[in-house]
Parts: sequence; C-alpha cells; structure tokens
Amino acid sequence: MVLPKISSAAFLLGVHRLDQLPAGGLFEVAFLGRSNVGKSSLINSLLGRRKLVRTSSRPGCTRALNFFLINHAWHFVDLPGFGYAAVSREAQAGWGKLVMGYLEERRQLAGVVFLQDGRRLPGDEELYLWERLTARGRRVIPVLTKADKVKKSERARRLKEVAEVLSPWGMAQQDFIWFSAVTREGRELLWNRLLDCLETVAPGPLAHP
Repeated sequence: MVLPKISSAAFLLGVHRLDQLPAGGLFEVAFLGRSNVGKSSLINSLLGRRKLVRTSSRPGCTRALNFFLINHAWHFVDLPGFGYAAVSREAQAGWGKLVMGYLEERRQLAGVVFLQDGRRLPGDEELYLWERLTARGRRVIPVLTKADKVKKSERARRLKEVAEVLSPWGMAQQDFIWFSAVTREGRELLWNRLLDCLETVAPGPLAHP
C-alpha cells in the first residue's frame, strides 16, 4: 500500500471538557497509552514532523484531548496518559472521566491505537481499558512501542507473553505492531492499519457522524 502524502498537519485544539469536542463529520483515530509510553513521538513519526506534537521526558505532560487536523481529512487525537502516580488523584479522576467519555461516546471515532511499552506486560489499567473498548465495539490497533530497546532475540517471547495476557479480548500475536520512533520500524504497517480504519472500514454504530 502506498503511504499517504501528508500535505498538512496542524494542531486544532485542546479539549478539557466533552462539550468542547469539535463538531463535523471528520473521522478520528485516538492514541491511547500509559504516560511516557511514546504517544507523541509516535504521532510525530507517523506524520514526518519533528515537533508537531509536544514531547517530554516528564510523564503526565498531556492534560487534554489534543486534536490535530491531518490533510484536512482526518483528526488524530493525542489522549492524556494514565498511570502516573505523581499526578493528583483529583486530576487523574478528571482525566479518566474525560477520556472514557470520549472513547465510549464519540461518534466520529473510527479506531484507537493502543500503545504498550514493548518491555512490559499490560497492567490492570490497560486490561480495564481493553475491556471497556471491546465491550463498546471499538476497533483497536495494538502497538508495542520502544522496539529499538528490545533485542530481536527477545521479541518472540515478549510478544507471546503480551498476547496471552490480552487473549480474552481476542488479541493474537499477529495483531501487534512493533514500533520505534527512533528507527521508524513499524511505521508503514501502522499506516496501513490506520488507513484501513479511516477509509475502507465503515465505523461501528457509535462512529457515524
């Protein structure tokens, strides 16, 4: 598949309440994962931009649903990370309501890229989100990030372990994409899955504009 030419990519707005979500019929892909898992770096790599999405070594940097308009045709949505203990419980609760409200009710949401650090197994928070997303019929693309930090000799074992943990939600080893923002490994495969979501697969009952 020929990868799309990214002619334009721009920050649109940051959403702190569900009533601030942009109107219109453009379909969206959301990027979900634990704090510091590499969401911002992955989006920048996909779009061929170095600084479009703010990156930080400090977890908990993203505090809103950040919408980016791509080619005047789609939205990419960078979601706040979860699981960072230094963030107050009140702030975590507020972000949780915002993120879950968006993931479960947003009609334009065509797919969710669920990022997991390839060096670790999914934790309780990831499993909770998998349960909610699949119960809602969302299409999920599982991505194992920081592939450059995992030796290729270790990947088969790690992939088997992760897939076994997520097997109750229908995930098999071939469903996962290894991705590295450093080496760009997995970029083409992920773009193919994204285009499948955005252009060829009719979104589910909640995803029609």
